[in-house]
Amino acid sequence: MFIPVGDTPNPSKFAWMTWGLMLINIGVFFLISLPLMNATPDPGDPVYALFLESMRERGIAVHQFRDQITAYDLLVFRYGFRPAEATILTLFSSMFLHGGWAHLIGNMLYLWIFGNNVEYRLGALGFLGMYLATGVIATLFFTLFVPGSNVPLIGASGAISGVLGCYFLWFPRNTVKVFVFLFPFYLGFIYVPAPVVLGVYLLIDNLLPFLVLMGASSGVAYGAHIGGFLAGLVIALVLRHKAPRGGRG
Repeated sequence: MFIPVGDTPNPSKFAWMTWGLMLINIGVFFLISLPLMNATPDPGDPVYALFLESMRERGIAVHQFRDQITAYDLLVFRYGFRPAEATILTLFSSMFLHGGWAHLIGNMLYLWIFGNNVEYRLGALGFLGMYLATGVIATLFFTLFVPGSNVPLIGASGAISGVLGCYFLWFPRNTVKVFVFLFPFYLGFIYVPAPVVLGVYLLIDNLLPFLVLMGASSGVAYGAHIGGFLAGLVIALVLRHKAPRGGRG
């Protein structure tokens, strides 16, 4: 197991937009998602019937799983991005919903590690614009491969992949602190060049499984990750001569 836990060097200027986005994602999870994950859905909600129908269309035996449906499932069905019923609202709302603790923690860890340097380069508002733009592009790229899908896409990983794409081109000399858990052989930290870590993320963690599983059902939106990363690369290339906004410590 290899888990990035930090990077160096870092800017001295506080990355308030990065932290703001983290707080919004965490706040939505604790204040909305978590309570609804433990709540029973309202059978009278029109979305409930649509949700059951989508399960039947995917060949799921509804009678076996009806008792496991939560109010959060209906929220995700309503505000997650479904290519078959795409809307401008869900294109953005889907970025701030997560499927569980691991999904949230993984995304926020990557945003915390890599966001501050990219925000330093773009400025707070520029970073926000890039984050939202790459999130939208990531979702649309994902949609190209499943245009008729009624399965909701949720999570910040498409937008965060855009951050990683920018970081890849703008900070090639940075290093990433990686926790290595290879029990019983090795347990500790190593420092790896940032392009290697992000190259593994793009090629091994996403492109390879995307090609292997193309056309098959998967719980991970590899296409969104790839689309977001590529969008970040393009933005970084276009803005490669942009001077950083802020001092570096």
